[in-house]
Amino acid sequence: MIQGWFEREMITEEDSTISHLSVAMATKAVDTTQTVTSSSFSDATFYFYCAQIVVGVVGTAGNALILYALVASKQHKKHIMIVNQNALDLFCCFFLVVTNVVRLCNIRLSGVLGYWLCITLLSEVFVSCGVYGATVNIAIITIDRYLKVVYPVLSKKIMRPWVIYSAVAFAWLVGIVFTIPLLFKTTAVIDGICWAFALYDSYETQMAVYSFYILFFYVFMLIIFTFCYWRILVTVRRQARVMARHNAAGSSTSTAQTISNQIESSVIKTMVLVAAFYAICYLPHMALSVGQMLVSNLIIPRSIDPLTRIASYLYITMNPFIYATKFDPVKEILKGMIPSCKQVSVQPVDDGVELGETTATGNAVRNPHTRYREEHL
Repeated sequence: MIQGWFEREMITEEDSTISHLSVAMATKAVDTTQTVTSSSFSDATFYFYCAQIVVGVVGTAGNALILYALVASKQHKKHIMIVNQNALDLFCCFFLVVTNVVRLCNIRLSGVLGYWLCITLLSEVFVSCGVYGATVNIAIITIDRYLKVVYPVLSKKIMRPWVIYSAVAFAWLVGIVFTIPLLFKTTAVIDGICWAFALYDSYETQMAVYSFYILFFYVFMLIIFTFCYWRILVTVRRQARVMARHNAAGSSTSTAQTISNQIESSVIKTMVLVAAFYAICYLPHMALSVGQMLVSNLIIPRSIDPLTRIASYLYITMNPFIYATKFDPVKEILKGMIPSCKQVSVQPVDDGVELGETTATGNAVRNPHTRYREEHL
């Protein structure tokens, strides 16, 4: 996603003309379709900001809830990258709310304070860093799932704890490294207007940057998703056929393996849906970006670009709901938070331990499902 680069702020024609003349005197080349925050905006822009605030609030609440469910279900240590994904989405949604609230305040930018307000908030740099980091994090999760399913022995050798935590740090740093230098190079406050990611030395430089971001953060990611999950699905189907032939009915080992496979399958299905949703949500914005790159004088309705941006923001907002409906451990915790969905256990409980079937002597034995969960989850 090219965060905010193709955004058209709906300023008046007079303000737009004055601003463009000022920028033309300050830089060699200016793209007049870039992110601009002026001291006044139309009703359409106002509603656009409000819509982004609503999306951000829903996403912040949803991601925070899923993070709680991951910790409560004791999945946060097993699925560190998934926790990191929700943390990045939460970061994006929170700053999406903060940024647009500041925009609605309609602050006249001047002096050092105005410059740093433009750099830190009005430019949406925090949202951009979070979005880029979340995109890379999804790719890392995809590769991790691919190695675990297709090359399990190699995965155990490679995916050490230090490698996982390094991947977490890399996902956070990649957005910063890609965004911050470009921000200071191409952003300025001119005549009280924040020109974010707009002031390039030349048109060729601008197109080179746009091309890199589109290819890396969308095309390359789709290639990773398609290849890895296609191989995963082929491998899972082959393993299912083998297990069906050698399954020993009633075996406790078989029961534990079945539970493990169900959890793994749940994670894979969740991440497939997340990757597919990523491709769909970002497609309109990417298509518009490519169109504007190929046709410099392309004329589009003012409402199209804001709609494509909101569609892309829906991705970080809807992610938690995907986890809630597809990731079984999280789903169980969330169901338990709803009074009408709380299940009353029919098994006897002795000192807080769930019991299963009884032996011929009347002694209770541990339920194999419960024992497996306690040992492995």
